[in-house]
Amino acid sequence: MADTAIDHVSHSYDEANKAQKNVFDLESFVGDLNVEEDACSDDISLEGLQQELEECKDDDVVANILSKGVKLREYTKGVEDNLRQVELDSIQEYIKESDNLVSLHEQICDCDNILSQMETLLSGFQAEIGSISADIKVLQEKSMDMGLKLKNRKVAESKLAKFVEEIIVPPRMIDIIVDGEVNDEYLRTLEILSKKLTVVEVDPVIKNSKALKDVQPELEKLRQKAVSKVFDFIVQRLHALRKPKTNIQILQQSVLLKYKYVISFLKDHSKEVYNEVRTAYIDTMNKVLSAHFRAYIQALEKLQLDIATSSDLIGVEARSSGLFLRGREPLKNRSAVFALGDRIKILKEIDEPALIPHIAEASSIKYPYEVLFRSLHKLLMDTATSEYNFCDVFFGEESMFHEIFAGPFAVIDEHFNSILPNSYDAIGLMLMILIIHLHQLIMSRRRIPCMDSYLDKVNIALWPRFKMVFDMHLSSLRNANVKTLWEDDVHPHYVMRRYAEFTASLMHLNVEYGEGQLDLNLERLRMAIDDLLIKLAKTFAKSKSQTVFLINNYDMTISVLKEVGPEGGKILVHFEDLLKSNTALFVEELLAEHFSELIKFVKTRGSEDLSSNPDRPITVAEIQPLVKDFASRWKAAIELMHKDVITSFSNFLCGMEILRAALTQLLLYYTRLTDCIKRIVGGSALNKDLVSISSIMYEIRKISRTF
Repeated sequence: MADTAIDHVSHSYDEANKAQKNVFDLESFVGDLNVEEDACSDDISLEGLQQELEECKDDDVVANILSKGVKLREYTKGVEDNLRQVELDSIQEYIKESDNLVSLHEQICDCDNILSQMETLLSGFQAEIGSISADIKVLQEKSMDMGLKLKNRKVAESKLAKFVEEIIVPPRMIDIIVDGEVNDEYLRTLEILSKKLTVVEVDPVIKNSKALKDVQPELEKLRQKAVSKVFDFIVQRLHALRKPKTNIQILQQSVLLKYKYVISFLKDHSKEVYNEVRTAYIDTMNKVLSAHFRAYIQALEKLQLDIATSSDLIGVEARSSGLFLRGREPLKNRSAVFALGDRIKILKEIDEPALIPHIAEASSIKYPYEVLFRSLHKLLMDTATSEYNFCDVFFGEESMFHEIFAGPFAVIDEHFNSILPNSYDAIGLMLMILIIHLHQLIMSRRRIPCMDSYLDKVNIALWPRFKMVFDMHLSSLRNANVKTLWEDDVHPHYVMRRYAEFTASLMHLNVEYGEGQLDLNLERLRMAIDDLLIKLAKTFAKSKSQTVFLINNYDMTISVLKEVGPEGGKILVHFEDLLKSNTALFVEELLAEHFSELIKFVKTRGSEDLSSNPDRPITVAEIQPLVKDFASRWKAAIELMHKDVITSFSNFLCGMEILRAALTQLLLYYTRLTDCIKRIVGGSALNKDLVSISSIMYEIRKISRTF
């Protein structure tokens, strides 16, 4: 770089000297130049001048020259003289500055020497830096090598530390396992021991290490000691479950679950001992729960209220020659042999706590069996739920439940099998079926499947028994002795009331359950009661009594069916149709007793066309007795009809409806009679004896106001 600067300065200096020498030659050369002679030369050509002028007309200098009218040759000469003068001035300035240029040259030479020295120094630095760079590269390689070794050593140290930690047996752990009490610290130590035992068996590095030969015997001794200690501990806790009046669930939740890791340890490291603990627990709980349920069932049996026996059937005669049985019948009716009554409340109390026998016994209250049934199964469900969850959490085995509850289930089955064959309470059986159904829903909501098979089994046992008892009621109607059942009374028969209450109860219970087969059985029962009721009605001598008997029974049945709500369905419609047809029949019979001649005339002659039978015309003489007879006693007849209805029908409202229907029909007959009188010749003569329609309407309204 210094050499280049010096060369540049030297070159400039040489150029200046050459310019100084050329000043004189150029001046002499310029002095000899004659411009005018060249301008006058004949070789000058003006071709293309016009084009050049056109091209330069926009140039400011050319335009200025042309505008002043200066000759081009003179202007050119002036320019050349100016250029020559400028050149000479420039050369003179270079000559004046020659000393400065020489000084500059010397300074540049000095700089060149200094720069040369610096170059030498920098070259030395460059060599040293190159040496340092090589050293740094070597150091970098060594550093990377050391870093890799350090990383490998750390990995080795980590694995070795892990290996040592997993295989070493600290003295503190030995002291706790051997001499410590089973508590939270013991469980934590047991967990550490379990990990060591598992790693020794699974990790191939430890398994093949020489260190394991020294440690393995100690680990095995600790395992055996821990297994023995926790086994004794758990067995002691299990024995506590057998103590009388022990709250099993509290003991399970507050004590046993705290030590559930003990079971996991035994399951992983001593399967045989675990099986012993499992068997001991199953045996203990089986016996304890079986004893509890047996005692509970015995206490419940003292609270049982007998509702029905095999003779308490719909079609069985209520009367008996025995004084005791005659007095017993009303009591049994009050106990709702056939009526549901308040017994349905048990379905709303389905999730209430189970009965406490000694409290109920102290209050001297007796309960229908379905109440005891619900209480027993409520206790069973709650116990089963608790035990199922405990087995799942503590042992991790849900299947243990069925082994534990084999005993309690057997105790309950034994009790149920002794009760069910002697149960003739169809309503109670139906309530138990619904209770089981609701219990299944409860267990489903709890997501506890352990009771499914048992509840299904109970349900399967209840339905055939219910069907058998229902068929007994059906057979009692089909095979009923009409002579022994008949009573000379037109009021509702007790058999019909039994049927109505029984049917209404079952229909009401079946609303939520929706069992189609039950509806078919109720239809069969309805057909049987229809046949029996007709037979009982035919034993009355008078047709009117038969009709009154049927109306009273149909009306009572409809009232009972409507009491339970709008669930009557086809059966209710059937009895309403029968009531309607028999009411119409009774109305005709009642009117025929008092106005038979009038009704006969209206039905036979009143509707005849007078012109169609000229040989036998309707005369005033023929009608006059009817008109006078009606006018003389129609009020008395209505009063008699009123009394007759009051005494015949047990339901006052039903009787009044029938009376109103009879009076309305009478008004219709009498209206037809008056219309007939208006059509015959001379009929106006009877007007003085006719009763006005308004008078009859007044009497009807007067009677209607009484109800």
